[in-house]
Amino acid sequence: MNTEIIEKIEIALNGMRPFLQADGGDVELVELTEDMEVKLRLVGNCSNCSMSSMTMKAGIESGIRNALPQILKVTAVTE
Repeated sequence: MNTEIIEKIEIALNGMRPFLQADGGDVELVELTEDMEVKLRLVGNCSNCSMSSMTMKAGIESGIRNALPQILKVTAVTE
C-alpha cells in the first residue's frame, strides 16, 4: 500500500492525539484500503464515549480529509 499516504495520515492523527489523550483516549490507524478509505479505531475512553461519533466525523475525518483530499472515506471500526 502507499506508505507515503499512510505516513501523512499518521502525521494528521498525531496532530489530533493530544486532544484525545487529554480525555484518556486515542486513535489507531487500522487500514488504508485500495479505494482510499481510512479505517480507524478509537481506543481508551474514546472507544465508549457518547461523543465518539461526533469526534470521528467533525474532528478526525475532517482533519484527515483536509490534509489528504484524496481520502474518500473515514470510518470507525469496533473490534
